[in-house]
Amino acid sequence: MAVLRRPIAKILLALVASLSSHMAAAFEPFAVRDIRVMGVQRVDAGTVFGYLPVRIGETFTSEAASRAVRTLYATGLFNDVRIDIEGDVLVVVLEERPAIASVDISGAKALPNEALIKGLAELGLAQARIFDRALLERAEQEIRRQYLARGLYSARVTPTVTPLERNRVALSFDIQEGETARINEIRIVGSKVFSEPVLLKELSLSTPNWLSWYSKSDQYSREKLAADLEALRSFYLDRGFLEMSIDSTQVAIDADRERVTISINITEGERYTVTGVKITGNTLGRDAELMAMVRVKAGDIYSGTRLTESIKAMTDLYGGLGYAFANVNPVPETDREKRTVSLNLSVDPGRRVYVRRINISGNTRTRDEVIRRELRQFESAWYDADRIRLSRERLGCLGYLENITVDTIPVPDAPDQVDLNFNVGERPSGSFMVGVGVSSVDKLVFTANINQQNFLGTGSTMMLGLNTGKTQRTIELRNTNPYFTPDGISRTTDVVYRTLNAQELGLGDYQLKTLSAGLRFGIPYTEVDRITFGGIIEQNDLVLGPAAPVRFVNYVNSFGRTTQSLLGTVGWNRDGRDSPVTPTKGLYMGASLEATVPVLDLRFARTDLFTQWYRPITRDYTLGLSAQLSKGWAFGGKEYPLFKRYYAGGIGSVRGFENASLGPRDANNFPTGGTGKFVASAEFLFPIPGLGKDQTARLFTFFDVGNVFEDRPDFADLKASTGIGLNWFSPIGPLKLSMGFPVRREATDRTQRFQFQIGTGF
Repeated sequence: MAVLRRPIAKILLALVASLSSHMAAAFEPFAVRDIRVMGVQRVDAGTVFGYLPVRIGETFTSEAASRAVRTLYATGLFNDVRIDIEGDVLVVVLEERPAIASVDISGAKALPNEALIKGLAELGLAQARIFDRALLERAEQEIRRQYLARGLYSARVTPTVTPLERNRVALSFDIQEGETARINEIRIVGSKVFSEPVLLKELSLSTPNWLSWYSKSDQYSREKLAADLEALRSFYLDRGFLEMSIDSTQVAIDADRERVTISINITEGERYTVTGVKITGNTLGRDAELMAMVRVKAGDIYSGTRLTESIKAMTDLYGGLGYAFANVNPVPETDREKRTVSLNLSVDPGRRVYVRRINISGNTRTRDEVIRRELRQFESAWYDADRIRLSRERLGCLGYLENITVDTIPVPDAPDQVDLNFNVGERPSGSFMVGVGVSSVDKLVFTANINQQNFLGTGSTMMLGLNTGKTQRTIELRNTNPYFTPDGISRTTDVVYRTLNAQELGLGDYQLKTLSAGLRFGIPYTEVDRITFGGIIEQNDLVLGPAAPVRFVNYVNSFGRTTQSLLGTVGWNRDGRDSPVTPTKGLYMGASLEATVPVLDLRFARTDLFTQWYRPITRDYTLGLSAQLSKGWAFGGKEYPLFKRYYAGGIGSVRGFENASLGPRDANNFPTGGTGKFVASAEFLFPIPGLGKDQTARLFTFFDVGNVFEDRPDFADLKASTGIGLNWFSPIGPLKLSMGFPVRREATDRTQRFQFQIGTGF
């Protein structure tokens, strides 16, 4: 028999039956004295005997011949099977299918080769597998389907089979991707209440715009279109259109396969008003609590979003009581004539359960214990949805885990038990950050740091920082163990060497060299509050130039060029933000105090108060407010160290002004800094026009105020600036860019308009 394909299996069986009939007419049943196998190269003869349903000494009949041929074909190992009879000896003659020696893909750019080869292996086309030509056709169609999903309609896939020695073949797929089809037009037909431009803003797909090169929103995707149709339906449901329907969707492509037209036909229906809401079912006596959670009230326009939020709050309430499978089923009763709807929320709490086992998966670098110590839901405890949610949030705040999901799995034959499966994804936990700033006097500052948040999968942080700017150079090595004790007490150790060239910064002709080593501990006493304490030993070396400011000359004459100090530190902070990287809501605040221990040269103390507050204005717009108040003073008859004075201006302070340029100045117009500082900022973050709901790139406007002072803040002397900026999680790492414009300044103030920072992860 020649090579036969699986789609013609019926023909194969007919041929086998015909062969069996011919053999039945050609011989009489006989006892098999011996069996020989011929034609095998890779397949072991013992494997053939294992499949063959005939044994020596058995009677061989036409039915046995038919069964033997079918069985050997069913293995998929052979192209041709023939049984010859030589007296009372069976001779099984086989032609093996070739094995796949290699699989190569060329020309793929939009799809990575590794992903394509993995997909082929899942179909059965991989090195050392038996070659099946029918699978080759399926593989070709699958690759084309993946390109179609990316809008590459003109992609061509050419498979080639090259015979090799020892009955092997080499498979190669040559791909010509062609040009990506762009969306030429999107039409929404049937909309009356809302205009087409308003509805198009709800879609992630769009016609080409100035940011299409980044967002790829003009490339058609079946999955994106399906999501957009759901977004469109949700838009109408959220505005009371209960009977809105999407009647049809047409996707047309031109003859050149480069331009796509999408037509969406809808029927809006009528807007419905809520006449009442009632709660029925087994409420466990919590009717009042449940009714308080309902955000849809009588007289309101029906809102699908508010109804969903209400149901979630109700199920979360029961989840916090141990009812893992609580169900709230909304039953709407509509009156089409009056265009009203009455909602019946049927409650079924189900059975109360406890957690038998918690399983962790998805972590390849991070140790299980690092994840488990963040969990607030425990094994052998009642199921608590609030604690599970808190556990997920704590894992997300680690910074090196993402896509965290929790699945609740019922335990077979144990209706009061569940297992929790925490599945996590691991993002790059190391980063290489680069910062560059350009000032109005052509000063260039370059900073870099290497930070590993999850060192060796232990959850500890290792950081090496380097600053190579003209004004200051810093080398810092820091290690933080967030669980120095099992109770969650953290330990941070660091060593810092810093040099400051004040002349380059415009502060005077002197250099300051600082070497310090610190040890600090942190004690969490709530989920969001932490107390810190520790000590720092520090040595400062002042190197004066010929034109050094008089105040520094006097200071060196009084205290000497080199001074040492031992500082005790204590602090408190509360972090209630939803994300430490891209917060949209929550409060972050704290206070710290450091003071010298009177055993070395200096006697001073410093205190800092700070706060950050974020509030979502809408789903896409966020308001952020921050403020910091710092004050230092001397004691024990000593002078407050000049190198501990505060400076303001520049990035992270009052944008629009040159770094460390604000505050009083000496006779040579050098900034002298102050014993105190106050800065505050307001930011309004919003999406980039043309990117839709993409959160990876956001614009912001800001308004900064601040200054330094000697005794107490002088709010009448605050400097102010405003401007715009960009936060972008670019392909090479996070980027922050700002352009500041001073709005309250003096003629002698130095400005710094443009600043940016960029980094990359590993």
